[in-house]
Amino acid sequence: MKNNQNSLFNAPLQLANLLSLILFFGFGLCLGIILTFHLKNVSFNLQFTQFSLSTDTDHDHQTVSSPPKIGLEDYIHPTDLMHDLSDQQLIWRASMVPKVMEYPFHRTPKVAFMFLTRGSVLLSPLWEMFFKGHDGLFNIYVHSSNWTQPIHSVFYGRRIPSKAVEWGKVSMIEAERRLLANALLDFSNQRFVLLSEACIPLFNFTTVYSYLINSNHNYIESYDLAGPVGRGRYSLRMHPTVKIGEWRKGSQWFEMNRDLAIEVISDNTYFPVFQDHCNGSCYADEHYLPTFVTRRFGERNSNRTLTFVDWSKGGPHPTRYTRYDVTHEFLEKLRNERHCEYNGRRNETCHLFARKFTPHALDRLLRLAPKVLHINP
Repeated sequence: MKNNQNSLFNAPLQLANLLSLILFFGFGLCLGIILTFHLKNVSFNLQFTQFSLSTDTDHDHQTVSSPPKIGLEDYIHPTDLMHDLSDQQLIWRASMVPKVMEYPFHRTPKVAFMFLTRGSVLLSPLWEMFFKGHDGLFNIYVHSSNWTQPIHSVFYGRRIPSKAVEWGKVSMIEAERRLLANALLDFSNQRFVLLSEACIPLFNFTTVYSYLINSNHNYIESYDLAGPVGRGRYSLRMHPTVKIGEWRKGSQWFEMNRDLAIEVISDNTYFPVFQDHCNGSCYADEHYLPTFVTRRFGERNSNRTLTFVDWSKGGPHPTRYTRYDVTHEFLEKLRNERHCEYNGRRNETCHLFARKFTPHALDRLLRLAPKVLHINP
């Protein structure tokens, strides 16, 4: 009887325990389901975030490790003339010569027109006419303290990194070497002409281009001159590198081919001597190239300049031409007055350029250029 009473007493307790277990199981099952979905969502978000980060990292890595490629065209025809190279670095780079002589690209030889100026190219409108329609056959380089041109100008962006230049000093030669070195960076440049802001062309572009490209010689004026403005400028301190009998004089305004241009910028024998001992009244710009070229490469030199300058009035400066000097007859005289030798034959075209013309002469030059110089506007 007592056992039956205990069973009856324990039945509600067991039922309560069973319900508690069921409720606990149900609560645990719900909690497990909720946690499962939550963890799956966190895992998916984590995987998605990792994938996004990985994709972004790969993209960034690809962007960083794959810079724009420099093609052959950029190497052989540099278009941006401004750089931060020192003169020593520039000359080292420009003096490099390919051992493989055959060009792996179509090469049209160009003429490098190098303007050494104190400021702007004063007669630039005439040169604009001269160059018009002949793209691909020339390059322009301007050594100037400060000069900007409008974007449509043929001179736009053609100024090279320049330094201060003093008239008659070694800095003039340094500027010439700087121009040559910058022009040599373009492998298409075959002939190199030095001009000033006061120079004009005496013929149209086609005539000048043909004359230069087909020439077998360089054009550095060189002669031996006795007296105070010749041998009188020689310094005994240049001996024995430069002897008095090797001292030469000539015009600063030259024209040369690529081979000689490389030799000029690479010269570390004669140029340092001029740097050290040709100062003051020595006028290095009138003696360095004539002496160096005659001494080392005289057989390929014409010993004359292609730029007409009138020194007949005497003094340290040549004759200056204003608008009243510029006539049809005067320009014809500059074009055809003399006879000279060209590629071993007698020729009537001796000067391709002339100086020294003032800005006041520009108007008449522009009006006469189509008729006399055959330069189309």
